[in-house]
Amino acid sequence: MPLYEHVFIARPDLSGAQAEGLIEHFGSILQENGGKVVGSEYWGLKTMAYKINKNRKGHYAFMRTDAPAPAVQEMERLMRLHEDVMRVLTVKVDKHDEGPSIQMQKRDERDRRR
Repeated sequence: MPLYEHVFIARPDLSGAQAEGLIEHFGSILQENGGKVVGSEYWGLKTMAYKINKNRKGHYAFMRTDAPAPAVQEMERLMRLHEDVMRVLTVKVDKHDEGPSIQMQKRDERDRRR
């Protein structure tokens, strides 16, 4: 099956737990349609470069999936319709990188410096 990476931005007025719940929600939709979530990360509340829907911040989430194209299309469709999701980006990749994403590596480096 094809491999995908998804990043979505949720509204800033959600709590961290609610934003992480969206990852589980969309992962379950993917599993119902024959795919699986290989890994997921919650990147936290971040400031955006420009306003989206009058918001300066958003909860960023990242998912690595292994799913057929129709399952990904259905998940993307539901993400775009969901009122808490502001933006969605899906990229097809040849292979998933091992370990944490670049965003999480930067966070680990900041923690070590303190």
